Amino acid sequence: MKIEKAELLMLMARFLEYPDEDFIRGLADFETEVQEHLSSRKLAKEFVKRCQPLMALDWKDLQELYVDTFDYKEKTGLYLTAQELGDSRRRGMALIQLQKLIEDLGFERVSDELADYIPMLLELLAVADEGEQTKLLERRLSYALHRIVGHLSRDNPYHALLEMLTLYVFEAPSREEIKLVESAWEDADLDPLPYPMFYQ
Repeated sequence: MKIEKAELLMLMARFLEYPDEDFIRGLADFETEVQEHLSSRKLAKEFVKRCQPLMALDWKDLQELYVDTFDYKEKTGLYLTAQELGDSRRRGMALIQLQKLIEDLGFERVSDELADYIPMLLELLAVADEGEQTKLLERRLSYALHRIVGHLSRDNPYHALLEMLTLYVFEAPSREEIKLVESAWEDADLDPLPYPMFYQ
């Protein structure tokens, strides 16, 4: 993965975390932090511009916006297998497979979050060696992130931020990929294995 994309993924992973007190304290001068972490001046300038509506909110309002955006709405949740399968019972096996993928790539999950937490997977994709497994993960994340952006109102400040990923990192999924995932969603609680190609 190109350095600029990897840097953007790492920074985006941080900005998609829940904005707790440590998050807010660490972003006292977020423009400087962005410039330090993005070597591309163009991307840094755009990232800062897209973040400004979020950074203009006070702490409590930012927390409420985050929860309302990502925790209360199924179509914009930050969990990969939920985006792919909904509440299907197959999510359990999909999570196990993702955990195995993380281990196979030589990493250990240290977060309390589930293995399909998208900010964590963005960070993983940024640092993992490129190969078939990471390419497959990239396609899966592409589907999920385009779906999230598509269901976020443009009035929501997180829309502009997440849109950067669809513009600079994740190519839009093909119609075939979308149909494949949507068919798995529709039949989620009815059909046993095999999984769609994303899980092979």
